[in-house]
Amino acid sequence: MSSMPLSAALIPLTDRAVIAVGGEDRVSFLQGLVTNDVTQAGPDRALWSALLTAQGKFLHEFFIIADGEHLLLECESGRREDLLRRLRMFKLRAKVDLADLSDRLAVFARLDEDTGAVPGRLWREDGNGIAYTDPRHAGIGTRLILPTDRAAGATGDKAAWEQRRLTLGLPDGSRDMLVEKSILLENGFDELHAIAWTKGCYVGQELTARTKYRGLVKKRLTPVRLAGPLPAPGTPVMAAERDVGEIRSGAGDLALALIRLDALNGPDPLQAGETQIHPTLPDWLVLPQTEGSAPTNG
Repeated sequence: MSSMPLSAALIPLTDRAVIAVGGEDRVSFLQGLVTNDVTQAGPDRALWSALLTAQGKFLHEFFIIADGEHLLLECESGRREDLLRRLRMFKLRAKVDLADLSDRLAVFARLDEDTGAVPGRLWREDGNGIAYTDPRHAGIGTRLILPTDRAAGATGDKAAWEQRRLTLGLPDGSRDMLVEKSILLENGFDELHAIAWTKGCYVGQELTARTKYRGLVKKRLTPVRLAGPLPAPGTPVMAAERDVGEIRSGAGDLALALIRLDALNGPDPLQAGETQIHPTLPDWLVLPQTEGSAPTNG
């Protein structure tokens, strides 16, 4: 993929940070911990992945980028110390080094309009940075890891990026998932390419597989359009008198909400506080209903 010039269109993602995993055991170390196949991260491919509890509940999500003798993890900035702490707990005798690079590297986004982009495609940009099409969905554009001094000239439209993320239904870490409670399959990690089902064991693998193959998913995170004020995160979603979910992140007249599958297909209108909500399922989201029984994009 040819490089594209950096410009003021860069959007600083100040809520993201970079940590590095180095050492000769870096791949095998992460391979036994995280949900995706770390061996597939290479000079032309980035991955999205997660670290779970032993019970298969969400702890951290991050992008994995191979950079020479290191694997970079692009993670939530405010929770990077917790991620480092948990990785150190598993280190034992593995030949790995862990480092926080947030003082040297910053994360940016760019709303590219390349309709033929491949999710996860990685390349070097402008000689001094790493760029990769978002591994979850190419429609959200490009992510970049650049020296922190590039942040001063970055004035891209974060609101436009957030609107596209919400429209596509892409979860944003602990804004949309509850730590030690949320289940990946309720939040799109399967369809959005963050789980390798044939890689072997990782922390939480058994319960994640059981959830998939026994059809135990009862809720899904989905975009909703709002007819009324933006409800606060955690606001219950009601169908008549029944609590069927809750609001997660949102902006303007868009939000993400975790909603029971039977309510998505039910006869009752959905309400969050004083606001009516209307699910608009993205085309990537696969529900276990017959065709035509679920809400569609709108």
